[in-house]
Amino acid sequence: MTEDIGSKIRQLRISKNYTLKQLSEESGFSVGYLSQFERGISSIAIDSLKKLADILGVNLSSFFEGSSPNQFYPVVHSFELLPNEISPQIYQYILNRPSSDFDMLSRIFLLMPSPGQEPPPEEYCHEGEEFIFVLEGIVTVYLKSEQYVLYPGDCIQIHSTQLHNWANRTNRAAKILQLNYPNPLKKTGNGETDKPKSGKESN
Repeated sequence: MTEDIGSKIRQLRISKNYTLKQLSEESGFSVGYLSQFERGISSIAIDSLKKLADILGVNLSSFFEGSSPNQFYPVVHSFELLPNEISPQIYQYILNRPSSDFDMLSRIFLLMPSPGQEPPPEEYCHEGEEFIFVLEGIVTVYLKSEQYVLYPGDCIQIHSTQLHNWANRTNRAAKILQLNYPNPLKKTGNGETDKPKSGKESN
């Protein structure tokens, strides 16, 4: 993969009449590093690759098109993640590819500040299990009339058939990784999808 992208950078650099030195001066990366990357010897971070893409005048996604011989390319890159507004307080990023048939759904939720004076969210239940890992901020999980406060690095796994919900009761944004089983977006035998439940809005 790195070799493919490095080769594309090299071809694009040459077509744009850039020397390694010129690209080095504009990007801030050393000539040696760029040379190694173009030959597939060194890896590169997405934000660094975006800097090169901007300099060479192309979209970042162009480096990944056709880079895998498989119809289903398993990696979801960070630049591909687009937020979906569930409510003014909640945004979700679906980590599964639409073409995937995995039994587990993985998502990142961005929870906007919701100060504690607001009433607790309504608890609900649904089929399956779910796992929550706090990436940033502080999240309150409501489970069977109990409250659990989770900090960065904390996690909880529950049977979704139990009454539950979660919320950000602080004045700073929070972010969680959530895994759901079974996958409500997986295509059924008739080609349709099982739509997520709308409570908490689909957590």
